[in-house]
Amino acid sequence: MKNNFFIISILCTLLCVMISCHKDEQVKTVDEIHAAILEQYVNNTISPTYRNLATNAEQLVMDLQALRADKSQSNLNHACETFLTARAWWEKSEAFLFGAASDFGIDPHIDSWPLDVDAFNTMMANTAQIQAMDAEDGDEYAGEKLGNSLLGFHGIEYILFSNGAPKSASEITDLQLIYAIAVAGDLRNRCYQLEVSWIGDAAPKAHRDKVEDLELNSTVNGGDFSYGENLSKAGTLGSTYPSSSSGLMAIIDGCRTIADEVGTSKIGKPFHGEDPNYIESPYSHKSIEDFYNNILSIENAYYGGVEGMQIESGSLHSYIKRLDEDLDNRVVAAINNAKNKILAMPAPFVQNYTDSANGDAIAACQNLDDILSEVNTLISKQ
Repeated sequence: MKNNFFIISILCTLLCVMISCHKDEQVKTVDEIHAAILEQYVNNTISPTYRNLATNAEQLVMDLQALRADKSQSNLNHACETFLTARAWWEKSEAFLFGAASDFGIDPHIDSWPLDVDAFNTMMANTAQIQAMDAEDGDEYAGEKLGNSLLGFHGIEYILFSNGAPKSASEITDLQLIYAIAVAGDLRNRCYQLEVSWIGDAAPKAHRDKVEDLELNSTVNGGDFSYGENLSKAGTLGSTYPSSSSGLMAIIDGCRTIADEVGTSKIGKPFHGEDPNYIESPYSHKSIEDFYNNILSIENAYYGGVEGMQIESGSLHSYIKRLDEDLDNRVVAAINNAKNKILAMPAPFVQNYTDSANGDAIAACQNLDDILSEVNTLISKQ
């Protein structure tokens, strides 16, 4: 009898624990669910992307300095590899250009195209400008005095690449390397600014110190919140996002913006004849890789992390799947379709921008944008 009572007591205890756990799951609010998604998005998608971007932009400066000291083909090839790695991380950040990249004008500052070749030639003939860029603070001079059409990735690309391959080291002049190092220094500084703006004190001290020395803005509206804190705390006191839902919708809006830009502008402007010179990465012939990485930025945002850091339970993908499985399936299919249609475009884009396959990629990007709009409508109802 005592044994039976003991067994019944254990069963009752286990039942109570199970009921308690079930109740805990039930009382988890929508805001709590959203907060977990936002935190994972900041920590697993934005943070590693900007960390890798800043690290490789920093390495690019050192590689270009090494190339100037020893103008070997090996050093040039290494600088080109680092450039392409940094470039890939930037393109994989374009689903979250909202925030610091937009507020501080970093996007147009480091990624405007096409390069103004006439202005470049005029600049290279200006001895005073070259001397200023060769000074210790040449990176600051470049950032402050050169216009967007001479700054960023595409100015450096013009120096390093020709016809889709690294130039011969002998083709690159010392004056061009002075320019490239100064512009790469400015690029590095702006990548530091992105990193610090989103992850604050978690950024390396040297990066934070540089941003502070240059007096670059790195908080939301000059306040106490980093951009990561501001988004993670959406719907709470101090955040510029009025609700947790608005934070999630900002993520989707960022994805929609780049899906539309890839289709309508990056591919569409040259394809439709609106602007045949509006071709991204024409010297390295990496336009298609840029477009593909832009779609990867959407995928990383939706799946809640960069490759190797995606945790399904804390992702938008998992959340939307619970709310509307059919819609989630269509988002996943649209992302994959956009990637596949872009990869089916004939390379290099700069020589094949009128090919009919590009129209299929444009349509796939538009379809992705449309489906993501449905996601935001669903989130807004929660």
